[in-house]
Amino acid sequence: MKKTLLASSLILTLAACQPEAPKAVATPAPTPAPVMEPAPAPAATPAQAFAAKLDTVLAGAHRNDANKARDTFRHPKETLGFFGLAAGQTVIEITPGGGWYSEILAPVLKGEGSFVGAIIDPTSVASEGAKAYYTKSNQGLRDKLAANGEAYGEAQLVEFNMSTPTFGADASADLVVTFRNVHNWVGQDAAQGMFDGFFKVLKPGGVLGVVEHRANADDARDVKELAKTGYFKEALVIEMATKAGFQPAEQSDINANPADTRDHPNGVWTLLPSSNTKDIAEADHAKYLAIGESDRMTLKFVKPAQ
Repeated sequence: MKKTLLASSLILTLAACQPEAPKAVATPAPTPAPVMEPAPAPAATPAQAFAAKLDTVLAGAHRNDANKARDTFRHPKETLGFFGLAAGQTVIEITPGGGWYSEILAPVLKGEGSFVGAIIDPTSVASEGAKAYYTKSNQGLRDKLAANGEAYGEAQLVEFNMSTPTFGADASADLVVTFRNVHNWVGQDAAQGMFDGFFKVLKPGGVLGVVEHRANADDARDVKELAKTGYFKEALVIEMATKAGFQPAEQSDINANPADTRDHPNGVWTLLPSSNTKDIAEADHAKYLAIGESDRMTLKFVKPAQ
């Protein structure tokens, strides 16, 4: 019995002398790295916002597919940018016809400027045929604008007399633009008066932008005979603008088409979008379609600052 008690005592003594097992020390959780907020995107400048609005208008549902298809040949974004279109301007489009450019200019300036379409007063032209044409054309444009108040609700139309063209109060516009019209005014002996009127309505420093079908520089035809083809000489446009008081600013090949030979049986109207192939062999129709639209000059003039 004593041996048993002694052994038990020894075991307990030895156990008491054993070192304690180290206690586990909790490792502190790492401090999470601060979350870096992405830097805010820089706000669009007014010019960038207006450019984005123009893109939206060009893609808008108010433009039909046929008109959008013409963008390939008419380059509206680049052309209007070249002329200096900007928010806050008063812009006058001269003789807009069916409103191809009006459906771009009126919506993009809505709420951020003023759009005025200057249309010919039918009573101011001599020919009965011309009176009927302008009466119908003007009404068509009025109907187009009235049918879509969301896009065109702020657009204005003003009629002017071809003999004494006035487009608004003197020095009231920032930009005057006209597209493929000069040859028409030449045929009515009104071209120089039109350029004089542009000069009067523009503010000092204002811009005149002209796009016109471009004739060969060495075409020897009489000016009126040439105008009957729809084409006109670039030098003559510059001459008329300069005579009115404008300073030539820039020329661009935005709307150039080297494939246009300018010698078509039915003038410029042989080409798109008119595609007048009357009396032209059917085998040649594809040739004219392949050319596309006409070769065009794109000219920018400035009214000198006073």
